[in-house]
Amino acid sequence: MTGPFDGGRDGGRRDPDEPDGVRGIPRIPGQRAAADDLEPPAADVLRRALEGAARAAQAARESREREEPDEPDESDQRDEQHDDAGTADEATAPKPDGITGEAAWAVTDGVTGDTAPGTPRGPAHPPDPAEEPHMRAPAPEPAGPPPSHSVLKSLLGAWALAACSPEETTHVEDHLTECAPCADEALKLRDAVGLLQADRNLDLPPLLRSRVLENCLDRRAARIPVPMWATPYDAETARLDALLRDIGDAEWHAPLQLKWFEKEERTTRRATVAGVIGHLMTVDGLVASALGLDDPLGASAPHSPTDRTEAFWRSGHSPPTRTIHEPWRDQSHTLIRTVSFAGRGVAELSVSYGEFALPLRDALIDRAFECWIHGWDIANAVVYPYPAPSGPHLHAMINLATQLIPSTLAARRRAGLASPAQQLVVPGSPGRSLHLEVEGAGGGDWYIALDSPAAVGSAERSVAQVALDDVEFCQLVAGHISPDEAAAGQDGDRDAIRDVLFAAASLSRL
Repeated sequence: MTGPFDGGRDGGRRDPDEPDGVRGIPRIPGQRAAADDLEPPAADVLRRALEGAARAAQAARESREREEPDEPDESDQRDEQHDDAGTADEATAPKPDGITGEAAWAVTDGVTGDTAPGTPRGPAHPPDPAEEPHMRAPAPEPAGPPPSHSVLKSLLGAWALAACSPEETTHVEDHLTECAPCADEALKLRDAVGLLQADRNLDLPPLLRSRVLENCLDRRAARIPVPMWATPYDAETARLDALLRDIGDAEWHAPLQLKWFEKEERTTRRATVAGVIGHLMTVDGLVASALGLDDPLGASAPHSPTDRTEAFWRSGHSPPTRTIHEPWRDQSHTLIRTVSFAGRGVAELSVSYGEFALPLRDALIDRAFECWIHGWDIANAVVYPYPAPSGPHLHAMINLATQLIPSTLAARRRAGLASPAQQLVVPGSPGRSLHLEVEGAGGGDWYIALDSPAAVGSAERSVAQVALDDVEFCQLVAGHISPDEAAAGQDGDRDAIRDVLFAAASLSRL
């Protein structure tokens, strides 16, 4: 027979030399080895058990001392006499090796005292910790049975934040050594607390709104989607709105320089952040009027963007403040909502700019470009990060500028600001061209007709080549850098290169 009666030592095997008379008789377990004879791991287990008994004895003694009355009764006097009588025996009792201080007194008292063997009991005169510097104070042992698994699991968050009491902390840490799922969750919570305490920039990324909307629309498409040709305007107004929400009241009066190019010179105009937002709102009113919406300047307002801006700045009795933010934001939302509900035919609706007109699809790309450029001006004035638009939106802005360069070049030629045409061709036929190579996420290759706006750009008729970065080309079109300052790779006809670069800079305006 195997099992608890024979100590499990035979493991079901029988000794062939065992007499038949003693076969099957339960064996008495052999004598346990002393602590000194145990292997190091077993000795460590016994040592920890003895230290735990000492801590329990200390806790029990402190509990009795709190419950005892101030005046000792007869039973206390008898206990003290008994303790004094046992002190001599305890002093001469051998202590287990490796156990020092209070732990050893607790063990010997459990063996020689009146209590049952194995019951820890505190010494009458515990050793002074100052006499044994190597002895450390034991960790507090939790009183009472440990809480249930659900209670300990609910304490993991507080434990990760170091908000538990000492007793709760001991219970939780003891539980983590036994429960793998709770230990894994506790590790994750502790890592999360480390992330919460890390220093990080509180400024929201400018593209956060667009990324959130893009993720939401990927999961659930809008019932009334924004047309593709209106998405650059939607994205740039959202980015500028995020910037304006993040600046303080005083920064709305921060000064900045508006720059554009007229004829052969750069022109500047001082303004404030609030003044620039008013400028954007008044020029957006041209698109609102074309859609049949209310014009912020009224029905009799001029159509020239420059005249509209000057009229708005003159009409105010005081400099504009951040109160201009909400009207501009509401107007931009109304424009996007209107073109989304209007359908496909609205894309070709004409928007008048006074001296010229653009289809609505191109007008909104133009408004997106100006919103980005002036948002960049504002960000530089208030020291705010403001990256360039996304590659597809930047490409659409550059493509519109290249379409407007031939007509602008013809107007400059009529004003005597450009070299005369050399080879006139039938409208719609390939003519002398310049190869514009724009590098970057929004770049590409364009062939710009040089002699007539009605001609078609052609790679076979290319007489010159210019290479520019996408953002640098947009700065040239916005009038922020002059044609002479543009770091361009040039090859071919010098007059053609100069004419195209100056025509690109002449697209800028207030």
